[in-house]
Amino acid sequence: MARHVAVKGVCSRAMMPTRPTHERPARASLVVLLSSVMLLGALRSSADDEPSPSPRPPASPTPSDPSDAFFGEGRIPTLTLELAKEDAARLKAEPREYVACRLREGVETSYDGVAVKLKGGAGSFRALDDKPAFTVNVDKFCAGARFHGLAKFHLDNSVQDDTYLDEALCAELFTAAGLPAPRVTHARVSLDGRDLGLYVLKEGVDKRFLARHFTKSKGNLYDGGFCADVDTELEKDAGKGPDDRSDLKALVAACLEPDLLVRAKRLPEVLDVDRFLSFTALERMACHWDGYSQNRNNYRIYFDPTGGRAVFLAHGMDQMFQDPEASVLDEPVAIVAASVLEVPAWRRLYRERLVALLPLFDPKGSLLPRVRRIAERLKPVLLAMGAEAAAAHADRVRELEERLVARDANLREQVKREDPPALEFDKKGRASVVGWRAVIEDGEPSLEQADHAGRRALGIVVGKDGKCVASWRRGVVLTRGRYVLEANVAAKGVTPRLDTEGAGAGLRVSRAVRKGGVSGSATWKLESYEFEVSDVLVHVELVAELRATKGQAWFELGSFRLVRKGP
Repeated sequence: MARHVAVKGVCSRAMMPTRPTHERPARASLVVLLSSVMLLGALRSSADDEPSPSPRPPASPTPSDPSDAFFGEGRIPTLTLELAKEDAARLKAEPREYVACRLREGVETSYDGVAVKLKGGAGSFRALDDKPAFTVNVDKFCAGARFHGLAKFHLDNSVQDDTYLDEALCAELFTAAGLPAPRVTHARVSLDGRDLGLYVLKEGVDKRFLARHFTKSKGNLYDGGFCADVDTELEKDAGKGPDDRSDLKALVAACLEPDLLVRAKRLPEVLDVDRFLSFTALERMACHWDGYSQNRNNYRIYFDPTGGRAVFLAHGMDQMFQDPEASVLDEPVAIVAASVLEVPAWRRLYRERLVALLPLFDPKGSLLPRVRRIAERLKPVLLAMGAEAAAAHADRVRELEERLVARDANLREQVKREDPPALEFDKKGRASVVGWRAVIEDGEPSLEQADHAGRRALGIVVGKDGKCVASWRRGVVLTRGRYVLEANVAAKGVTPRLDTEGAGAGLRVSRAVRKGGVSGSATWKLESYEFEVSDVLVHVELVAELRATKGQAWFELGSFRLVRKGP
């Protein structure tokens, strides 16, 4: 393989631009493709007045892309980042701002003028003197430069995944289901002569990535940010679409349409519902608790100019398969996921999609061979790092394999369950509500069941960071009518946080706004929230929440009650 040595201040031949590709490889497994065809037919027959997903264009011959060989050959490169002292100081002071560096690959190949910055969220970010994660942009300071055909890539420190396998494994799962996903490999990384160890090398979601998966790559690409849903000011990463976020606003408006029949017509105009069903199903099947559907986190949205509809892209898949019993049937938290699954026809298709995707989670047929293949690639690098590191990694891989086997069994049991029937009320129109789950949207509050003032309660305590948007939630199925949610609430030292959805401690339903609430200190007080269900059968998420900067609140566990007021 030819080597090209860079001259300081000049782009090397290895960084010269390559021709973009517009290929859309047909990478879905046969089982999933056939299932998708059947499901599309079901969608058309069950909702003839709904626009169907646009057809995928056929793949066309294109020039070879060097990145295909880089990811395909399985080689694990040794990369060294070299920073000038002043640039290292700047990166310590402003870790999210690009600085220039030299990138060396092996001994002979180097790339000058490369831009690098630190990356990572609340759990994975590490300072420069620790084991930092990097975003590497090779053409920011040197237009047209490429690293094996890539203009941008990430070096993830994998501090939340000691198997180093989650990203690669889940990228293959999404790809096998016909969904866009960044390609993944690995690298051994050093920083200014300091060995940082093994890293996950992941393709950047940029224009070249979009060109690989869509016929047009100039649509708006949005970064989901940290625990931010589509109704917030998402950062626009790229695109020549509208700058006023009218595409996002149209998506939100369609999701919030209360009439489900109207919503079923509006949403397919702004969202690729078919791909979103697969996206949501895969996120939840792979236990992506920190993804979009369950935590409004780690996602990208691309508005495909061909039709102008949103396509969700998975991101941050480094904490997967942690809970083999994670539910795929509970109501999701995120706006788009909840809105889609509230439509009965799409809820049925979602259930069918879970079944269609099950073969991808067959341990013997798919998952375990993939895990072992990737682990075998990593073994020589880990052995070079030391026998102890290699042995510890082998133990973590075995634990992952055990979770994958358990997850497959759990999924096969879950898909056989029926959706819960509509909540039953007594002769006086009352129903007790139990089975609440904890959800944290912002800050570091603590949520737990506790005794307060002689009563068993669901507690929420604001953390030391002074940020708290947290709740206890319960999904129920309701028929058309008017309802009141009731519960006894107590508080101590609550300083309300003024949010659009409400302030202090109170009750509401998901995606609704409440007025009033409990603040300051209060003994047990009956709080209520009235709402209306306008359709025949609807999944509704009940919310008992605290939005505050100080204090704590309790919701008496035995007092939660829904009262049906009438049709």
